[in-house]
Parts: sequence; C-alpha cells; structure tokens
Amino acid sequence: MAKTIETVNKVSVVGTGVIGNGWIARFLAQGYDVIAFDPAEGAESRTRQAVKQAWPSLEKIGLADGASQNRLCFASTLEEAVAESGYIQENVPEREELKKSVLKDIDHHAKPEAMIGSSTSGIKPSILQDGMRYPERFIVAHPFNPVYLLPLVEVVGGKATEKITIEKATQFFESIAMKPLVVEKEIDGHVADRLMEALWREALHLVNDGIATTEEVDKAIIYGAGLRWAQMGPFLTFHLAGGEQGMRHMLEQFGPALKLPWTKLEAPELTEDLKERVIEGCESYAGDQEIAELERKRNEFLVKLLGLVEEYWPESNSIVKEG
Repeated sequence: MAKTIETVNKVSVVGTGVIGNGWIARFLAQGYDVIAFDPAEGAESRTRQAVKQAWPSLEKIGLADGASQNRLCFASTLEEAVAESGYIQENVPEREELKKSVLKDIDHHAKPEAMIGSSTSGIKPSILQDGMRYPERFIVAHPFNPVYLLPLVEVVGGKATEKITIEKATQFFESIAMKPLVVEKEIDGHVADRLMEALWREALHLVNDGIATTEEVDKAIIYGAGLRWAQMGPFLTFHLAGGEQGMRHMLEQFGPALKLPWTKLEAPELTEDLKERVIEGCESYAGDQEIAELERKRNEFLVKLLGLVEEYWPESNSIVKEG
C-alpha cells in the first residue's frame, strides 16, 4: 500500500440501517457523491426517506456547496459500490463474523489506497482487520446517532493500522464537520459507549428496584447532569464543584464517597418483567407522539444546542485521547 492516501472525492456506505443512513445524510450534506449498498429488500426507499427527513435539520446548520440528495445512488453489488471510492464506511449488524466477512469483501474490491472504516460500537479494530489484504488502511470510525447532526466520531486503529491512515481519517472527518476523538489504545466499547453503558446499567437498576420510573430517570439527566455535560463533561463539571481550588479540593472533599456502595456496576438481569417496565414506561412517557415526531423534536433541539456548544468551545475541533 502507498504511504499517501489520495484526497477523498467519493464515498461508499455499506449497510443502510439507522447509522448507515445517518452517514449518508452527512456525506450528502457535505457535498459528496455517495454510493450505497444494502441487499435488504426496500433498503433504497427507506434510505431516501431517511435522508429526506434529515435534510431540513441539515439545511439549518448549513449545507456545503453542491450538496444534494440527488448525489446518492445505490449499487446492485458490493463490488460496484466500493470500487471507485476513497472512503468506505461499513455499518452491518454488530456480529463479529458477519462484519469480518463483509470487511474482507470490501477490502478485496476497494482500491488499495482507499480508507475503510467500521461503525462498530464495541469490537476492537485489530479483530476486524485480521485477514485483510491491506489492514493498514482500516480504522474503527464509531459515530453517534443521529450521525448527520452529532459531530463526535471515535477513531481507533488496530495493530496493523498505519499512523498515516489515522492522520488522513482525522483530516477527512474534520472536513465533514465532525469532531474526531482519536483513541490510541484499543478497548472493548471504545470510550463514549463505555461511559454511556455505565449510566445505562445504573438506570436499569433504579427501574428494576422500583426506585424510579423511566420518566424520572430521564428527568434526572435532562434537568441535572445532562445540561452541564453538554457544555463541560464530567471532569470540568467536578472541577467547578471544588470551588476556587478546583479538582484538588473536590477530590479531597468528595473522594472518600467513591468507596460508598452507591452504584451497582453490573447490569441487572434483563427479565421479562424489567423489559416490560422499561417498554411500558417509555411508551407512556412518549404518549401519543410517534417516533418520527420525537426525532423531529430531537433534531430541532440538537441544532440549537450545537450552536451553543460551538459558541463556547469554538477551538475544540479535533480531540486526541492519549493512551
């Protein structure tokens, strides 16, 4: 494989579920030609409808020159989909053997200088790139839903990934208005999902033990931690909690409380009773609002919130996490 990677001028998306369609909408809004592939029946019509629904929000945050929904085409084969693209994003279901099989096919048919990214939320890149002809051009590129609005993308290289691939991928994601978090050390679940999983487990315990309803748990985040985390995250939030001495005083004052058995860490058993409590709680909380209406409201909120985040953190473009 060459030591340089050509400028990306065409992108491919393999797998067009919620995440794949989110990538497609973002790429189109950034002025790219997008070739999609998904063998599922009705995939193209579902994708075009998803892009149509996302477009008003994308118009509000600003479209790139040449951006058009008409620049999307569906390929009839995977080979046709990936053969000419400079960047390829895989989004098939989170099953290791399936992903490895699809990624091997992509690797076989893509031109050697093309970058290949996987949206996997938890599988290490070294596992997925095993068996590729050109594993050095593979990365995990893990986004967050809705991909077309949320800018974070975790970029993780495997043992065989070349440094230049990470650098080029970071530049590419910055060019499409994303905030790359380069994770230097491989770990199951990467960074952001491990944090969200910890909160999710504790939320399930609170519901399972009858301490709070799904609505009450959501309100605890919406009107408390969530408002602060959108601006500063947990560390700077606690830094302020320490007063003039910041985190130093905070750890001295509240550090001992970490030993208290407040959290349960292990996930509760997902019994039928717990599943029904969660499902009924969410359906009751949502009321008569359809999923499409909830998505519309979420998108309107995120567009406004992203403006605030950019106002207060305009310099925080690329994020690098040292391993």
